[in-house]
Amino acid sequence: MESAPLYRKLASHYQRAIEVGTLVPGDRMPSVRTLMELHSVSLSTALQACRRMEAEGWLEARPRAGYFVRQPASARSRAALIEEPPAALPDPAQYVGIHARISAIVATGRHPVEVNLAAACGAPELYPTEPLRHAATRALRQHPALFGCPAEPGGHAAFRAVLARHALLSRIAVAPEEILVTHGCTEALNLALRAVAVPGDVIAVESPTYYGLLQILESLGMRALEIPTSPHTGISLEALELAAQTYDNIRAVVVVPNLQNPQGSIMPDEHKARLVQWCEATGVALIEDDCFSALSDDDTPLAAAKSWDRSGNVIHCASLHKIMAPGMRLGWMTAGKWQARVEMLKFSQSRPNEVLTQMTAAEFMASGEFERHLRRLRVRLRHQREWTAETIAAGFPAGTRLSAPRGGVHLWVELPGGIPSEAVFDRALEAGVRVLPGVVFSNSNRFDHCLRINTGIPRSRTLEQGFARLAEVVRRLAG
Repeated sequence: MESAPLYRKLASHYQRAIEVGTLVPGDRMPSVRTLMELHSVSLSTALQACRRMEAEGWLEARPRAGYFVRQPASARSRAALIEEPPAALPDPAQYVGIHARISAIVATGRHPVEVNLAAACGAPELYPTEPLRHAATRALRQHPALFGCPAEPGGHAAFRAVLARHALLSRIAVAPEEILVTHGCTEALNLALRAVAVPGDVIAVESPTYYGLLQILESLGMRALEIPTSPHTGISLEALELAAQTYDNIRAVVVVPNLQNPQGSIMPDEHKARLVQWCEATGVALIEDDCFSALSDDDTPLAAAKSWDRSGNVIHCASLHKIMAPGMRLGWMTAGKWQARVEMLKFSQSRPNEVLTQMTAAEFMASGEFERHLRRLRVRLRHQREWTAETIAAGFPAGTRLSAPRGGVHLWVELPGGIPSEAVFDRALEAGVRVLPGVVFSNSNRFDHCLRINTGIPRSRTLEQGFARLAEVVRRLAG
């Protein structure tokens, strides 16, 4: 805490006051001016502290009245947080047939789905579809021969330029020509892995991890080495170092440092720096999946692990799928010392992306409307996530545990009594509700009692009924 920014120390001070009951729900927080005088801090520091506490659910802002202590969410009082995993040594030999298992769950169409809680993005109405449609129309008017022209290698110049400016928010300084546009983050991860490893190599991944990464690794003939991952601070660096002492063919580490999928953890900056330094010292490539960081509740943008890279050893991958336009499938990457190789692999694998969506995205992202969209999106997602957590805590059986992400579009739910997630999946699907069972996020059965729940759907009567049916399924399985 000594090295934490001053506004975080100030926020922690008042969070503690709320926890011990010095300030109770409904109490008015000291005004910003009072905070400045009491703690000898600047206006900016006082405001940042209040905004951080608001983003984390401790305070609520009332127009022309100031900040007030919020009524505690039932999720905090009734559903405990998921505990830290042990730093155990994993076994890469567990990697067998995950692709077929995932496909059987993700692609199932046995029953009509009324409420889909398995996705990892927001509902269509949360995204700027109208401004994007208008931007696409303008692009076609300005370039009537666009569809008759070949796509630009590497990506549309204006789009790469706006991505380079956007990367500055994550503390990444990269030239536009060092950015490669891809078909979503999935292609970027695929290219990154092919650039640094070959079939048979071991790739260290978080556990639990994004199921799509496990599918990519299997398709490439690589072996996943699952590293215990905290729902609060991300991948265990101690377990990773232990694994490297046991397995001498780890070629890369793949992580989601910011709002990890599925647990939602945010790796502290000191952990990011240490991970980058360790990978560089050991000659292990670091592949960063950074699709969610713009959805953080915090006003201060989250730093990418890439920002600590000094040798080109970090490959940074991202996309617009979660934050702006799920239907565009636009991703990008900057690959450091492997840049030339990923460009060659991209050309041989899929050729350049089509240009219209890039032109459209470039115009929108270069406008002030993009940042306004992100601010609105973050607020709506936070409210939906809090309501979802409260609903799960109120309806699921005692002993249910939840992650507590500070942003993003999903919750990680740990069911009590070892309730099998595949049984929940099957019975919920019969009731018209789709969830994503924990078994798809690991090659082992360690997370068979977990669910990933989408929080990107605005509250509605249909959603409330869907959660009621899901809760009934879980209670019946709990006996």
